[in-house]
Amino acid sequence: MKKIMFLFSLAALILSSCESVVTETVTYKINEPVFMATETFRNSVKVTSEHRAITNIGKMCFYNDYLYISEPEKGIHIIDNRNPSNPQIVGFIELLGNADIAIRNNKLYADSYIDLVWFDVTNPAIPELAGRLDSIFPTSLPMTQNQYGIDYAKSYSGTNKGIIVGWELKERTENVSHYTGGWYGGGATDDYATLNSTAPTGSNSTGINGSMSRFSIYNNYLYSVINNSISIFDLNTSTPTKAASDFNIGWNVETIFSYKTNLFFGTSTGMLIYSVSDPLKPVYQSSISHAYACDPVVVDNDLAYITIHSGSACDYSAKENALIIVDVKDVKKPNQLVTYNMTNPKGLGIDNGKLFLCDDGLKIYQLSDPQTLMSNQLAHFKNLSGYDIIAHNNTAMMIAEDGIYQYDYSDLNNIKLLSKLPIGK
Repeated sequence: MKKIMFLFSLAALILSSCESVVTETVTYKINEPVFMATETFRNSVKVTSEHRAITNIGKMCFYNDYLYISEPEKGIHIIDNRNPSNPQIVGFIELLGNADIAIRNNKLYADSYIDLVWFDVTNPAIPELAGRLDSIFPTSLPMTQNQYGIDYAKSYSGTNKGIIVGWELKERTENVSHYTGGWYGGGATDDYATLNSTAPTGSNSTGINGSMSRFSIYNNYLYSVINNSISIFDLNTSTPTKAASDFNIGWNVETIFSYKTNLFFGTSTGMLIYSVSDPLKPVYQSSISHAYACDPVVVDNDLAYITIHSGSACDYSAKENALIIVDVKDVKKPNQLVTYNMTNPKGLGIDNGKLFLCDDGLKIYQLSDPQTLMSNQLAHFKNLSGYDIIAHNNTAMMIAEDGIYQYDYSDLNNIKLLSKLPIGK
């Protein structure tokens, strides 16, 4: 051991003698947090019946003939969809920091930055605020609107300043010291490093989420993924409780889909499968890898359908665009069956043997043999930029950049547009 330590010390001495410390002036841009007083933030929730135009695409949930659309970080639009040919916006929940929603037994659960908030939607047009769990998602941060990094030191050391509700882009000029062989220190080391960071069960009723969701409900438990940390909430009582300790599931987890007794997680590098036979102790089963890109996943009839697309917030340099079909009958040994090249696929949904895919508009396929999927296309509606879709009871509800489109597929030989609810400023 002494000989090994001597050789290591000698090597370090020789290496350091070949290097010199250099101090350079570095100018860079970084997002600094904007805080709101905690009381002001938590008192900002408001439910209104006034018509609010939808100005940005977000997550979707369909429940009891009403469609709930999350407008990122602003709140939730409520759409009366009892007549899909004439949907009506009937209300809006102002909820700062909202991204995801899920509904179970007339309770709508939503994130609000670091908090979990829930509403009674027994009367869907007039939800009632029912409760809040404070600081339950402590690592949650607002989205940035640029490619620059985040000042994490200021973000997580300023908890006494309130809740982070946005970012201010700042330019910094600092002296950074490093060996000629690499950075070793300096006042801006940490900040500089971030410069390039970038199914219903039993008698209960559960909303249908789109494929982009990071919330999923299984067996009266709500599962959420925020910053790769999985939280589990017990919904068996009127007040949800934290049912287990959070656990880290990996890197860049984007979506959750519940199927049978398993959760399927879409990540930027592949699909993860966890068993929730014991709802409080998810157990890793297996994974498959794919090219680096965004990755929603849906599962039906023991087949997982995964899309990966380029040019997104996951990685603007990603180039792959594909639909991947995986046999998951044995969740411990998933078998990738086929990969189809696509234009720029995003959300997808399945209903009664039909696949709905947001790619170059909306594509609809009859599901039979995965190897012959492309030859079983039922319809293709072009010139749309679809983001996500829910297909249920012969109505496909797709959210796109310019509107919410609804299609009637009761007659597969005549799939037709029912309505368009505009999105945009």
